[in-house]
Amino acid sequence: MSAPAVTSRKRLLIFLLVIILILFALILRTGYIQLVWGNELQKKAMDQWTRALDVYPKRGIIYDRNKVVLAQSASADSIAVRPGQLEDPKDASEKLAAILQMDEGKLYKKIADKKKSEVWIKRQLSREESVKIRKLNIKGVYFTEEPKRYYPNKDLASHILGFTMKYADPGEGLKGQEGLELYYDKYLKGVPGRIVMETDAKGRETSDNVERLVPPINGWNVILTIDQTIQYFTEKAVSDAMDNYQANKIYAIVMDPKTGDILAMANRPNFDANNPPREQGYEAMEDYVKNIAVKDNVDPGSTFKIVTAASALEEGVVTKNSTFFCPGYRIVDGQRIKCSKAGGHGHQNFFEVVQHSCNPAFMDMALGLGVDRFYDFIHAFGFGSRTGVDIAGEESGVIMNQASVKNVDLARMGFGQAIAVTPLQLINAVSAAINGGSLMQPRLVKALDFDDGNKKSYQEIDPVKVRQVISPETSKIMREVLQSVVSEGSGKKAYIPGYRVGGKTGTAQKYRPGGGIKQGAVISSFIGFAPADDPQVIVLFMVDEPKVAVDFGSVVAAPYVKSILEDTLKYLGVKPIFDEDTKKETRKVTVPNVTGKSLTEAARALHEAGLDYLAESTGTKVTKQMPLPEAEVLVDTTVLLYTGNGSAGGEGEKVAVPDVTKKSVREVNNSLTSVGLKLQIEGSGISIRQDPPADTMVAPDTVVTVTFEPPK
Repeated sequence: MSAPAVTSRKRLLIFLLVIILILFALILRTGYIQLVWGNELQKKAMDQWTRALDVYPKRGIIYDRNKVVLAQSASADSIAVRPGQLEDPKDASEKLAAILQMDEGKLYKKIADKKKSEVWIKRQLSREESVKIRKLNIKGVYFTEEPKRYYPNKDLASHILGFTMKYADPGEGLKGQEGLELYYDKYLKGVPGRIVMETDAKGRETSDNVERLVPPINGWNVILTIDQTIQYFTEKAVSDAMDNYQANKIYAIVMDPKTGDILAMANRPNFDANNPPREQGYEAMEDYVKNIAVKDNVDPGSTFKIVTAASALEEGVVTKNSTFFCPGYRIVDGQRIKCSKAGGHGHQNFFEVVQHSCNPAFMDMALGLGVDRFYDFIHAFGFGSRTGVDIAGEESGVIMNQASVKNVDLARMGFGQAIAVTPLQLINAVSAAINGGSLMQPRLVKALDFDDGNKKSYQEIDPVKVRQVISPETSKIMREVLQSVVSEGSGKKAYIPGYRVGGKTGTAQKYRPGGGIKQGAVISSFIGFAPADDPQVIVLFMVDEPKVAVDFGSVVAAPYVKSILEDTLKYLGVKPIFDEDTKKETRKVTVPNVTGKSLTEAARALHEAGLDYLAESTGTKVTKQMPLPEAEVLVDTTVLLYTGNGSAGGEGEKVAVPDVTKKSVREVNNSLTSVGLKLQIEGSGISIRQDPPADTMVAPDTVVTVTFEPPK
């Protein structure tokens, strides 16, 4: 009897152990489900019995430095359909397709697919479409607001601002593209919210549903260093220059030289930020949307001589009293390198060297510094590295490997060849040369601002000094020297009555992609600042391949720097001071006789006399000029050159005089010469009166007298 009892106890013990193991396994499984798998299961459960629509945050506003709106977000309705909630997909597709002008068959196929919990129908509806669909009150059709970016000034500052595009996933909203929209995207975009509702297994809204809102967090506002008014001055100058010169590209930058604040930046070609040229393909679009002032490497030409002169002064290689002799060339490493003036400048002092932009003298300075010391200054002035400006994709320039530099390379660097820089690097380096010697980090943003009604935050971004490059004493000498370039040297066309203006011209050769100089192609530039004794504003203006007879930077770029500086100084309230140094607008010169000369020769002669010119065409001989030879006129007077190429209209035919009021001298001349008439100028500035009046029928070659006055 004992054996069966033992067997029963064993069976009971085994059964008990099995039960314990099963319970232990269940406990482990339950723990795994709760602790490890729980979040995933909960998410799946939520997906089964809830549906959610995104609530988009408001993308931050981009302001100029005075809180003028440059970019902002508006809202537009977008619609989605939950197929499981539609009572009659066929009827819904017919009604929606009619309003949205969509293919009814494709729409029906899309919204009748009940395997999908939600499908987007159309994003950013017009107000009319939204109102009509809301009136239908179709169950299963849901609206959500999506942000739409709006740039009130269209193409103004478009290269700075960039633009936005919608993410492929509708839930992500807008993504910054190019410019500040890209660089500060993480601040501007905000955090999306959601509207959550309860549904049954088929995705239909339950009768006891209570919608829950997870509110979005709006983006930060960005306050720029850009001033919209100064940006407008700059954009107008760039547009006028492009119209006049038909150039490949134009670069213009306006800065506060003391802080590194970029007050304006404009390029051509440009684009409307509301409608970026996406349809042209990526490469073609890049030609329009790329901020070339930061992303192009260009030869600086003679504007780089400022860096050479400042470096040589700082190291004691030259002083303000040094003298030079220019025979018209220097021979370095067996190569004959010419000066811009045939026959040379002869004996000159340091001030005259900079005024005349004498190549041999700057070769002497670079060679006197030597490779190591000159390269130390090149790097100290910021060349060869990015400035750190808040734009993605900034270039760093191109500098020869220091170990490979020969004397001839060093000599060419001294006057701005054999080196490539970005326009932003160049203006930033010159700012350091004239602001007391401090290299500042250029910046486009001065503050970030957050305000959602409940929480406020404001982050000021302070100016950053990178390093001290030269001493304040050397910088003071450079300001004096560069002022003399405008008052006495090649920069006369940048002179502004009542203001001490400093500056430097530049005319850089261009090279073919495969190497070798591109004949007849230059980059004409001028960099100017004022007041010269206490610089408040500095302007760089560069014109790539201007289509003109005389392409010197002093002729092509300096007048536009003058225009931007003059408008900006007056806008900033910098008052003119008239003294012996600033009253030179009354100086008169004698008009040279240029009849019989080629247009290029005539333009050079007038430029050397301190006069401007306008011509009917290029490449032909001058047959007549106004004012006549030997006339006494003010410096910078415009001389009209006629080339005798014929006029509009045949013999005996008459032409209508166009309306030329409220235009510049150049615009008036272009209008009149296009119909075969000639211009007689009285005064300067903007045209206010003309004789004969507009629409008068006159014979070809009739002289129209136009009175000009300075803008008020």
